[in-house]
Amino acid sequence: MARDFLAMYKDKLRTAEEAAKIVESGDWVDYGMFNGKPVAFDRALAARKDELEDVKIMASTTVPPLPEVVTRDPQGEVFTYMDLHFSIVSRMMQEQCQGVFYHPVAYGESEKYFADGYEDPPNVGTSRRKVFVVQVTPMDKNGYFNWGVHNSTSFAQVLSAYNTIVEINENLPVALGGCNESLHISQVDYIIEGDNPELTHLPEIPVSDTDRKIAGHVLEHLRDGQCIQLGIGAMPNILGKMINETDLKDLGGWTEMLVDAYMEMWESGKMTGMRKSIDPGKINYTFTLGSKQLFDWIDHNPALASCNVGYVNHPARLTSIDNLISINQALQVDLYSSVNAESSGFRQISGNGGLSDFVNGAYWSRGGRSFICLPSTHTRKDGTLVSRIVPAFDTGSITTVTRQMVNYIVTEYGWVSLKGTSTWARAEKIISIAHPDFRDELIKAAQERKIWRRTNKIS
Repeated sequence: MARDFLAMYKDKLRTAEEAAKIVESGDWVDYGMFNGKPVAFDRALAARKDELEDVKIMASTTVPPLPEVVTRDPQGEVFTYMDLHFSIVSRMMQEQCQGVFYHPVAYGESEKYFADGYEDPPNVGTSRRKVFVVQVTPMDKNGYFNWGVHNSTSFAQVLSAYNTIVEINENLPVALGGCNESLHISQVDYIIEGDNPELTHLPEIPVSDTDRKIAGHVLEHLRDGQCIQLGIGAMPNILGKMINETDLKDLGGWTEMLVDAYMEMWESGKMTGMRKSIDPGKINYTFTLGSKQLFDWIDHNPALASCNVGYVNHPARLTSIDNLISINQALQVDLYSSVNAESSGFRQISGNGGLSDFVNGAYWSRGGRSFICLPSTHTRKDGTLVSRIVPAFDTGSITTVTRQMVNYIVTEYGWVSLKGTSTWARAEKIISIAHPDFRDELIKAAQERKIWRRTNKIS
């Protein structure tokens, strides 16, 4: 006899205030990532501040609205808020509040943390959570809720939590799979019919001449049929527009983050995915941040495959994708070619995400390669121009990608390939793409470190 999903739905329906009562002092609570962060539940939980102690909350890439567990408890007396990948909102909260922390993970491994914690919580992985709360689409006729734009680790979090609460948001697009893109009502404990908040969209980032020059250097390496991974920022999106002006064809898409450039390349006919060695004809991704137009394009679109991060970022799968081209951005590169993509001194800027997953995966892909891109300089608030290619990172700055892993580095002054090179060759190559105003002092620093061999200055 068929199950009555509507009756199950009504039986599990709760107000946000009722659902939030499940949380007790000392509990771990997981919030959905990105636009999956609950809003009504968060407000109801924050309202219980005076009743609770030591509640730990984990989220990722926090987007507006500001979580009330932070704004109502800025000293972190009750709620400790941990973010797996800092956003502008996360940085602002950490600077102004006491209970906000970065929670480092290797994104491609993150589902394994939850699985290991479920199997042996005292010893491995991450401790099993009391509750996982996430925004989802309305239930379909078969009893399924869709994650929308935040597949990511959501299903793994369901399996490793004692309780799962979904908060309905009618504004979420239905993202077709793929894999693990949905959750059945039988796996849900409580349902909240939330406020249907508008999704957070990324504003269009102004494109600079530097961005165009960097994208142009990457474009030199692109060929028909390659499978493209793009990170966030102005440069990847302008690269997509520049690709549309070429005669490239049959490109594929495989990325952790789906950005607007993929929509534009698909609609222009440049990205068909027909030469992909895995899942041909689809663009695989695990989460989305972008424009409203991108979210609208995702809705019920069979060109896309929403997948869990363990599928998209798994090293064995990445290495089996032929001609995988990984294109990401960084904050700094040192003279040894170590890459900092996440912090400025002790100040957390973003996070490592799946950068190392794709850097390694693309290198081991047959015909693949990895590009790490950055402007050669940065202008501080006081107007001072500083080099992003530095002798050494400031104390507290993080090495996101080790020097041995680096394949190509690109600035507006060109590109260099570093695999298999010695320390002096790396220094010489890196200085060749630094801003000319800083090359002399970089050469001097390389000489002091005994990694400089040339007798003539780089022209």
